[in-house]
Amino acid sequence: MIALVIFQFIISIAVIFIVIAQPSKGEGLGSIGGGGQLFHNQARGWEAVLEKLTTYAAVLFMVSSILLVLLNK
Repeated sequence: MIALVIFQFIISIAVIFIVIAQPSKGEGLGSIGGGGQLFHNQARGWEAVLEKLTTYAAVLFMVSSILLVLLNK
């Protein structure tokens, strides 16, 4: 149980750093009003790797959160 809490803490720190490392798209909330450049640009190189790392780390965080809830019942 303690190992899972430590694992979740490490994954949460990793998610924070991975998201911070990603370059800004420059659109922000402006993409809601019709700034379509955000959806037409494909991630290449390092950006694609960071996007995949973000996805994997977020899934690991979600799974560890669910496991923690189930183990605490």
